[in-house]
Amino acid sequence: MSDNPIPMTYVENTDLVTWATHLNIVAEVHENLLDPFIDGVQIINGEWILGVSWAHIVGDAAAFLHFLNTISRFYQHLELLDPLPVVERRLWHEDEANQTFLPMMKHLTHAGPLQEMFQLYSSWKDTHEQLNLRFSGEQLEKLHALAGGHTVTIQDSLSAYLILTLNTYCYRGDDRRLIQRANTVVNFRGVSDSIAPVGHVSNATFMMLSENFDDPLSLQSIAKTIRHSIVRSRDPQLLETWLTTADGLMRQIVHENRMVNWRQFSNEVIINSNFRYDWAALVDFGYTDKCRMYTIWTSPLYFRVFRLNSEFHGHEWLPRDRNGAEVAFRIENDMKERFFSAWKKDFEENFANVKQ
Repeated sequence: MSDNPIPMTYVENTDLVTWATHLNIVAEVHENLLDPFIDGVQIINGEWILGVSWAHIVGDAAAFLHFLNTISRFYQHLELLDPLPVVERRLWHEDEANQTFLPMMKHLTHAGPLQEMFQLYSSWKDTHEQLNLRFSGEQLEKLHALAGGHTVTIQDSLSAYLILTLNTYCYRGDDRRLIQRANTVVNFRGVSDSIAPVGHVSNATFMMLSENFDDPLSLQSIAKTIRHSIVRSRDPQLLETWLTTADGLMRQIVHENRMVNWRQFSNEVIINSNFRYDWAALVDFGYTDKCRMYTIWTSPLYFRVFRLNSEFHGHEWLPRDRNGAEVAFRIENDMKERFFSAWKKDFEENFANVKQ
């Protein structure tokens, strides 16, 4: 712990053009929206841009968002939102690990040397293209109803739709690539205070692998299987065993100077959703529905989901769709048009022909 101030630079440059409003929320790494590893505030044609470098060694997205929300509320002289941050740690004991959990942890068991992993990640720009898809709140409600309504969440139904579309139009008949399982990044704060209380400042997430879908070409089957895996992840006993096992693996990875492997494994996708967090609303410094957030990076069939940004058209801000979402992931170059055409057709038909 340290009480040293956070390094910060301030630049005022009114000659720069206005920050573009059409940008995707999740940009590709090579686009360089801001200089990497620099915390800076720039003024651009009357706009403020807050750039923050954040490392997972400090905490996950929830911890990061709570930190930025605190700054935003300080700026507005508002009371801070609960919960207050908790920084204590629980130690895990290696003898409580369970090796039968290892097949659920491919990203850890397949960790590789740093240089090898960097080369893999760099190669994706040649083999995969990034898709950024936007769904309105109304469209998500439609998918939610088709996927089973109250028995699943909106995120479950969105994930299921993406998987169904990939299986139907891109991977049908390909046993190696047909998506059979979903690996969901789950926030485990609040499951048990002895593991991670609600305000825990840490990487309080783990990846929960679902069982095989009963029908990989059914929206409801996929959505319900994903929901079942997330409900299962709330079991404190399972969670403790998973975290103990993962803790041992991660310590070994660090000791051997290796890196977690975020490649797409056969028949699986990864879901990492921020849909529950409205970044643009929680970090708006008092400018309601006039703020936007951006981030970088995704990988093959690694679904990143965020609430839609506010939109500026001409000389005015448009009413914000607070319930819409943007999804970003990489897909094989030869599959991009297949997926995009199917997605566009479903939009035009209001999902009338989506197999439930």
